[in-house]
Amino acid sequence: MTLHTNQLIAGHFIEPDTYWVKRPHGQNDWLVMFTLEGAGFVYHQGVERVCTKGDIILLAPGTPHHYGTVKHHTWQFVWTHFPNMLTETSLLPQEDQVFLTIENESLQERIYQAFSRILADSRERGEYWFELCCNAIREILLLMAQKTIHKMDPRIEEVLHLLSQMMREDIRIEELAQTVGLSPSRLSHLFKESTGLSIIDTLNRMRIQQAALMLSYTGRSASEVCYDVGFQNYNHFTNQFRKWQGMTPSMFMKEHRTTDATSSAAKS
Repeated sequence: MTLHTNQLIAGHFIEPDTYWVKRPHGQNDWLVMFTLEGAGFVYHQGVERVCTKGDIILLAPGTPHHYGTVKHHTWQFVWTHFPNMLTETSLLPQEDQVFLTIENESLQERIYQAFSRILADSRERGEYWFELCCNAIREILLLMAQKTIHKMDPRIEEVLHLLSQMMREDIRIEELAQTVGLSPSRLSHLFKESTGLSIIDTLNRMRIQQAALMLSYTGRSASEVCYDVGFQNYNHFTNQFRKWQGMTPSMFMKEHRTTDATSSAAKS
């Protein structure tokens, strides 16, 4: 298969153990495959890797490869071939093969949703379909690059994701621990060991970072922002703001909104 500029193809396969593909000379495009269920294999440079749920593999153009379903299994996976022009992203690796295991279920779902958008847009061929597919491919490549750079226990990754999603809610460490299959004490220890902060400090820092952005750009009052980001007590919000920003919310607004107003006046 040879893909020309601005062409790509994607698919979602569920294959029996008789399925295999062999390309002794590789192809002219990139191939990325993400396993959803079952088991497959990829044979490359004398090494066979077994692909199970959460495994993602990226093969560079011109890379000889052989892949298929493991005997006595089915293999469910999503895939896309995409052109070399996407090297503009600077996200594509120097190696001819990258193999990663994505253990975090939230990250697995995010990658799957990106593939689903590629599948839908490449089939519908609506306006800007190729650009939309490229955006989804870039998201997958970014997530792979992030996984390569930051090696963290998937349970801690999951807790960080939950904190970001539930920032405005009343969060209980016991419930987080149950979700990721750890005791509260073990989760607290592992979390601080991995991030350098406690779960509560991490949550409060997330809230204050968001509050600072809102105070800078939305024109909302400090008391409104306090509740927007999940604090139920304004005094607690003020204390946490001072801890993470080095000043009170009112001082922050005076400094940043004055700076923004001055900057806008200068531009006009």
